[in-house]
Amino acid sequence: MSLQEMIQVLPPELQNEVRDFIARLLNERSIKTRRQSQFAWAGALRELKEEYTSVQLQHQISEWRTGTK
Repeated sequence: MSLQEMIQVLPPELQNEVRDFIARLLNERSIKTRRQSQFAWAGALRELKEEYTSVQLQHQISEWRTGTK
């Protein structure tokens, strides 16, 4: 029996619950898809690797972001 056939044999109130459940699943998936990181910045600081260690670079980036030293 297909999913559509199973839904069709349900009473109308349960069909509405199935519809709501599917809508919720689709909405959650849409939200997760929008939140995925793109990492377009990966490698953007490559030229700094000779100047800073990874820890120093983390501190430097923090200073750049906050404008503090």
